[in-house]
Amino acid sequence: MALSQSHYENFPVASILLPRHLREPIGLIYAFARQADDFADEGDLTPEQRLALLDGFRQQLDLIAQGQQPGVALFQALKVMIEERGLPLQPFYDLLSAFSQDVIKARYANFGEVIDYCRRSANPVGRLLLHLYGEATPRNLGLSDAICTALQLINFLQDVAIDTGKDRIYLPQDELQKYKVSEAQIMAHDPQGTWSLLMEFQINRTRRLLQSGAPLGMILPGRIGMEMRMIIAGGERILKKLHQHRGDVFNHRPVLKPRDWIYMCYRAVRKK
Repeated sequence: MALSQSHYENFPVASILLPRHLREPIGLIYAFARQADDFADEGDLTPEQRLALLDGFRQQLDLIAQGQQPGVALFQALKVMIEERGLPLQPFYDLLSAFSQDVIKARYANFGEVIDYCRRSANPVGRLLLHLYGEATPRNLGLSDAICTALQLINFLQDVAIDTGKDRIYLPQDELQKYKVSEAQIMAHDPQGTWSLLMEFQINRTRRLLQSGAPLGMILPGRIGMEMRMIIAGGERILKKLHQHRGDVFNHRPVLKPRDWIYMCYRAVRKK
């Protein structure tokens, strides 16, 4: 779907690796997530207007939960897909909760608060995909949560400079204090002093989390397993680039280039 592809993504979304019958439902899930995310982030709306739009999405989900027909085309399509595929509604509500939080919360006291946000902003998508694949076992859900949380943390790390433009800092406040990095330094896009030490700590912790979920790439069968291995390899490549530039995302924001995609394909096929 056009909406699900309208934003730059470091990781594949409904890619050609996936079976054709999964591309449309995955596109619908990403369309829901991207549009709700845009309500929280894009344009010149007031916080009250953003929250009202997100609440409108929540009301459409309520209609689906009550077995009624939504009045919005996207949700009409979602209703059919959710009922046909037996998807849970809670992940959709969790996404809206996270996007609403983005409107009203711009600082995180500790890593626990960041993880709680990731639980609602990233993990729901992975859980929905596992339900679509028919692979939503407790173990697989746990592995998926680790991968999705790690990918969200990677996004936070590579987008530190972008987020400052929205007056948001996802790096935990207590860790900023520990490494003696001030908000003023971040807002000034200054990678000097102990910035590299702070970022190396973040990179290493995120890498461990990503690796803890990596077995999922071997568990999932066929093309969906290959897709997962590519996603994991993409996360690893971004972390490597962050490390190589000592966390200086202000002057060297990491992006995946053609040679990275070649490497990711190699890793996905190699299965080791």
